[in-house]
Amino acid sequence: MEALKTVTLDLPYPPSVNHYWRRVGARTLISREGRRFRERVASYLALRRLRPLSGPLAVRVTVHPPDRRRRDLDNAMKALLDALEHGGAYEDDSQIDHLDIRRGSVVPDGKVTVQITEVRRDATASVPA
Repeated sequence: MEALKTVTLDLPYPPSVNHYWRRVGARTLISREGRRFRERVASYLALRRLRPLSGPLAVRVTVHPPDRRRRDLDNAMKALLDALEHGGAYEDDSQIDHLDIRRGSVVPDGKVTVQITEVRRDATASVPA
């Protein structure tokens, strides 16, 4: 894959998938915490005036947890990727052809650093490092 355009974002620490959803009767809804996170990400993206990236994407996420407790890195991805889509970073998270998740250092309140790269499918090129 050949890289076309890259955007790097520092975003707040997302709620885990365990806190992202709430059951209300027979319905499953995004929780208040999940909605707040989506709104924060959307506001940040609006301030950056980011236009939706198109085509296939490679996404690299570095998760900086707020403390040293054990955490599953993949539990933070649903809220993060949905918030990026909702905020207009890309049109649909089905565009993501490559997803790389890494654990970073502990930082107060936690954060995630997201690098989104538009890529062109090319059998001879590799995913951006």
